[in-house]
Amino acid sequence: MKNIWFFDNVNLFNLLCPHKFKEYQKCHTFDVYKKSDYVYFAEDAANKVFLIQKGKVKIGYYTEEGEEVVNAILTKGELFGEKAILGEEKRNEFAQSLDNSTSICPIGIETMHDLMRDNRTFSLKIYKFLGLRFKKLERRLQLILFKDTKTRFLEFTKELCEEYGYDCEKTGDKIIVHPYTQKDIASLIGTSRSNLNVLMNELKEASIINFNRKELRILQEIA
Repeated sequence: MKNIWFFDNVNLFNLLCPHKFKEYQKCHTFDVYKKSDYVYFAEDAANKVFLIQKGKVKIGYYTEEGEEVVNAILTKGELFGEKAILGEEKRNEFAQSLDNSTSICPIGIETMHDLMRDNRTFSLKIYKFLGLRFKKLERRLQLILFKDTKTRFLEFTKELCEEYGYDCEKTGDKIIVHPYTQKDIASLIGTSRSNLNVLMNELKEASIINFNRKELRILQEIA
């Protein structure tokens, strides 16, 4: 399975959700999805962008052979369907809920354009976000294509550390409390869950990492 992951270091829900703007509060609603529900399919009209209030959403597509390709697993505060901002008319991917109570804020593309037109600072933040996402996507695609599983996992761990990590004062370890399961991580770095488990245990035996279901510890600096 081929996969690409990307993360963003800002809670976009707090920045973009229309209920933050008085003129849109009355008509603003949230949509709730159960696990495996689709938010949209490939070829659907691209007339909205979406913000995750809570839960997890998988972004991906299917090859002609029916193989699922996972582009991202996104969590609370993240934005998806953003290519509609740049003029995409039809989706070229699907978006699927991974939790039983995923809550999503849909924003019509006209509303988004109004917000961007009326607020220069808001508009600049959106374009900066899009630029960073595409830059990260390009870099991680190169990792998927040219690096081995161990390198992909360690690079993934570095980014998790930047977003979710903090220093343990007693030991000096980096502690990462993140929302992803081993199955999520395996999908995102392009390997099987069993191969990931073997790799993580090898790194644990080498005293590079330690882990449990709730957290990942970096025991020595990753080059």
